[in-house]
Amino acid sequence: MIIKILESLRIVGVISGYFIAYFTTDSPAEILHILTIWMIVSVAGLSGIEGLFFPDQAAKEKGFETGSNYQRQTAFFFLSMAIMSVIVFILKWGAAAEITLSLTFLIFMLFSGINHGWQSVAHRNFKWNNVIRPFQTLFLIAIFLYPLIKLL
Repeated sequence: MIIKILESLRIVGVISGYFIAYFTTDSPAEILHILTIWMIVSVAGLSGIEGLFFPDQAAKEKGFETGSNYQRQTAFFFLSMAIMSVIVFILKWGAAAEITLSLTFLIFMLFSGINHGWQSVAHRNFKWNNVIRPFQTLFLIAIFLYPLIKLL
């Protein structure tokens, strides 16, 4: 149950961040500033909490093995991304730092989406998270395209 709540919070966070970013400002730099914190904290921060505090439930929900050290390492990576996005946001390190964080996050999510899609197709692991993750990843990339293209 807690995993479904965290998944719902991730989705609500992403949608909220999108609306706040795109409907409160027109500046690509400001859009990226808002997107970076909202997307990374919503997705990576909550995934890190999930992976550290509810690892067995999270693994079962996705149809993966439990007790993996890689799961804990991934959770630490996610939490590191979330903490850095908060630091960059608060200290206003600027677009270059936000571009770096966003691209790192999106590249990781792209690989994660490919992995989940592969699990669905190659291993017939049709758990909801595996089926939907590639589409969620494409949605995240689409959200970031406008400010990243304008700023790069």
